[in-house]
Amino acid sequence: MSCMRWGAAGGSHLFQDGDIVIGGLFNLHHQPAARDDDFTLQPHNKPCTGLQVLPLQYIYAMLFAVEEINHSRTLLPGVKLGYHIFDDCAIPSLSLKSTFSLIGGDSFNCRPAQPLYCSSGKGEEVQSKKGSSLVPLIIGSATTQSSKIVSRLLASLFVPMISYLASCPCLSDRLQYPTFFRTIPSDVYQARAFAHLAIRFNWSWIGIVIANTAYGQMALKVFQEEIQGAEVCVAFVATLERENIGRDARRAALAIQASTARVILVFSWYTDVGKLFLQLDNLNVTDRLFLASEAWSTSGNLLQSPVTRKVAGGVLGVAIRSAPVPGFEHYLRSLNPSHRPHDEFLYEFWEKEFGCSPSSNASSNEYPADNSPEKASLPPCSGTESLEEVQNLFTDTSQLRVTYNVYVAVYAAAHALHSLLSRSTGESSSGQNIPACYSPKHIKPTEVLQHLKSVNFTTPQGELFYFQGADVPAKYDLVNWQKTPDGSFKLVQIGRVDGFDLHLNESAIQWNTGSNQVPISECSANCPPGTRKTIRKGKPPCCFDCVPCAEGEISNKSGSLHCDQCPLEFWSNVERTTCVPRQLDFLSFNETLGITLTAAAVAGTTVTAAVFVLFLWHRHTPVVRANNSELSFLLLVSLKLCFLCSLVFIGRPSVWSCRFQQATFGISFVLCVSCLQVKTMVVLAAFRSARPGAEALIRWFGPSQQRGSVCLLTCVQIVICATWLSLSPPVPHRDLGFRGSKVTFECAMESVVGFSLVLGYIGLLACTCLILAFFARKLPDNFNEAKLITFSMLIFCAVWVAFVPAYVSSPGKYTVAVEVFAILSSSYGLLLCIFAPKCFIILLRPEKNTKKHLMTR
Repeated sequence: MSCMRWGAAGGSHLFQDGDIVIGGLFNLHHQPAARDDDFTLQPHNKPCTGLQVLPLQYIYAMLFAVEEINHSRTLLPGVKLGYHIFDDCAIPSLSLKSTFSLIGGDSFNCRPAQPLYCSSGKGEEVQSKKGSSLVPLIIGSATTQSSKIVSRLLASLFVPMISYLASCPCLSDRLQYPTFFRTIPSDVYQARAFAHLAIRFNWSWIGIVIANTAYGQMALKVFQEEIQGAEVCVAFVATLERENIGRDARRAALAIQASTARVILVFSWYTDVGKLFLQLDNLNVTDRLFLASEAWSTSGNLLQSPVTRKVAGGVLGVAIRSAPVPGFEHYLRSLNPSHRPHDEFLYEFWEKEFGCSPSSNASSNEYPADNSPEKASLPPCSGTESLEEVQNLFTDTSQLRVTYNVYVAVYAAAHALHSLLSRSTGESSSGQNIPACYSPKHIKPTEVLQHLKSVNFTTPQGELFYFQGADVPAKYDLVNWQKTPDGSFKLVQIGRVDGFDLHLNESAIQWNTGSNQVPISECSANCPPGTRKTIRKGKPPCCFDCVPCAEGEISNKSGSLHCDQCPLEFWSNVERTTCVPRQLDFLSFNETLGITLTAAAVAGTTVTAAVFVLFLWHRHTPVVRANNSELSFLLLVSLKLCFLCSLVFIGRPSVWSCRFQQATFGISFVLCVSCLQVKTMVVLAAFRSARPGAEALIRWFGPSQQRGSVCLLTCVQIVICATWLSLSPPVPHRDLGFRGSKVTFECAMESVVGFSLVLGYIGLLACTCLILAFFARKLPDNFNEAKLITFSMLIFCAVWVAFVPAYVSSPGKYTVAVEVFAILSSSYGLLLCIFAPKCFIILLRPEKNTKKHLMTR
C-alpha cells in the first residue's frame, strides 16, 4: 500500500463530524470553466470568485436535512450524520480534487483541506493512518461534466454518488456509471416535453440555441428524434460556449434575428442566456417566444433583469418540480455567523449581503480570515444584522426545486444507511437504537451502494421515492413568465410533466403577444383545404408551396400532402374541398344552344308551311304543276317532318324520346330523298320519251308508279328502324367516362349497326339521286328542275359527309347538337335549293309562270 499527499483542493469547504460523514460537491462560486481536456490535479490558476446564493441555499438544504435526520427517532436513531462539503466551482479538475479529499479520508485534528489519500492498489476502500473514516457516499455534483469524471473515479471504488442537478441522459448508462444516482430527471423527458409542446401548438419552424456541452447536444439529439415525422423542423442551431460567450451570444442573436422562426428553444445555463438576451436587446429583437430548459426557466437573475423584460416576454419553460420543505425558511432566516463560527460559506454571504465583516478578529475561527484589501476595508458588523427581513433568492422558499432535490438526496442516503445498519445488526427498521458494539464508521461503500439501489421510502412531504436504475420518475413543472402590473415577471405554473405525459392548462398561459392567440412559427403557412403541399427543392419539409388540387380532386383538411380523386358519380366543387354530385348535362331547351337550334327548327317548319300554302294557292300554275305537283307537296310535308324531328333531339332524354329520335329522323329524310329521286327519274323519263320508240317508257312513271316508288323506298327504312328499335333500341345513359363537373345524359346507341344502316340507306338514296340529277342537269327546258335537285343533293351530301367526323369527335351534348345541326342544314339546303327559285317566279316574276316560258329552250 502506498500513500501520497495532495495539495489543497482549491475550493472552500464545510465540515461537521459524525458517526457517518457524507460528502457534498456544490458549485458555490462561479468561474469560467476549464477546457474539457484540463484534468490536471494542480491547483487552478484562478481562485473561485462570485458567490452564487442559490447554490448556497442548496448547501443549507443538505445541512437542514442532516439536522432533521439527526433529530429523528425513526430514521438512523442513535447515529449522528456528519458532512464534508466542498465548493468545486463547477470546474471538473476541482471536482476531482475535492473527491480525492473525500474518499481519501481526513484527520479531524488537522485541516480537512489537506487530505491524506491512501489506496491499496486493489480498488478497496481503506482508512487513513490518522484514524479518520472514509466518506461512503457523496451528494453531487451539479454539472454533467464533473459528474461524469467523478463518477468514473468513484465507480472503481464502488462509492455511490447522488447528483441533484446533473441531468444528461448519458449518465443513465449503468455500464459506464454503475454507482451514479440522481434526484433530477434525465433531460430526455424535458426534451420530449418541448417536442410535444411544439406539436401541440403547431410550431413547425423552431430555432434552437444550445450550450456546446453534453447537456445541450444530448437535448438537441432527443428533440430532433422526437419531432421526426411530426411536421416540425429545426430552422437553425446555434451553440454557446462559456469560453467565447460574448462572440457566440452575438452570433446566436444574429441567427435569431435573420430567421423567420418565431419560437426559439434555448438549452443553456442562465448566465449564458443572460448574455444572449443582452445581444438581442442590442439588435432590438423583441418578438420571439422562448422555450426555456430547466437550467434557466426559474432563474431569478433573469426574471429580475430589465433586459429580459424587453426581449423575453411570455417564456414557456420546463422547470424542476417544486415541493415545500416545512421549517426550512425559518432555518435559513435563523442562520447567523455568531452561531456558526467555522462556517466560511455563511461568513462570505454575510459580507456580501450586509457589506460588513461578521468578525474583525479571525483568530477565534478555525479558518484564517481573508486579509485581502477588499475584505480588510469592510467595517465590522454590529451584531444586529439578521436575515429575518431579507428578501432575496437565498431566503425565498416559495418554490424549492433544486433545493428539494438536494433535500431528497440526503434522505435517500439516510434511508440506505438505515437499511444497511438495521440488517447488519439483525434489527428491523422499526426505530430501535443500533447497538454500540457495531461502529457505523466501519460500513463499506459497496454495502451502501447495494442498499441505495433498492431504497424505497416516503418523504416527509408524503411523496413516494425510489430509483429506477440511476434515475427517478420524471416529474417537471411547466411554468410561464407572466407580467405583473409593475412590469416585472413572475413565475406561474401552467401544467406539469409526468413521465411522457404532458398536462397543460392552455387558458392560463400569457403569451408574448399579449393576447390569447397562440403565436405562429412556421416556414410556410399551412396549406388550406383545396390545396396540397409541394416541398421546395433543397429546403426542409416544413418549407413548401401550396398547389391547388386539379379538377376532380379534393383535399378537405389543412396541410394535405396529396389530393383525393372524386368517385365517378361526383366532381370537385369550385373550392376543391368536397365532392359534389355531377350535374346531368344534355341539350336543353333552356340553354343558348338549345334555344338557337329550336328557333332554327321552328323557323324552318314555318317557312316550309308557308311554301306549302303558297304552292297550294297557286297549284294550277305551270310552275307548281311542272314535274308532278303531288310529289312537290309530299316533299314539302317530308321537309316539315325533317325540321320537326330535330326537336325530338332537344331536351332530357327518356326511353321514348331516344327511340323516336333516330326513327323519325331516318324515316323523314328517306321520304324526302325518295321524293327527289322519283322527281329526278320522272324528268329523265320525260326526256327519254321524246325519242322515237320510247313512248312506253313514260307509262312506267305515271302518278301511281311515282307514289308507289316513294312508298316502297320509305318502307325499307321503316323496316330497318322497326328491326333496330325492337332488337336493340337506344336507351338513356349517363356517360361517366368524360371527366368533368357534368355527366353527359344521352341516348346511347346500343347497336351501332342499326344506326349505321339507317344512315347508310339515306346515304345510298342521296347518292343515287345525285347521280340521276347530274345526268338530267342539261335538259333543254328553260326551267329544268334537275339542276335544282343536283345543287340540293350536293349540299345534302356535303353536310352528311362532314357530319360523321364531327359527330364522332364531339364531346357530351355537343354530339347531339352536331346531329341536329346536320338535320337542319340539310333540310334548309333542300328547301332553299328546290323551292326558292319557284317561289321567286310565283311571287316576283308572275309573267314567267307560263307554260310557254317554261318550255322555251
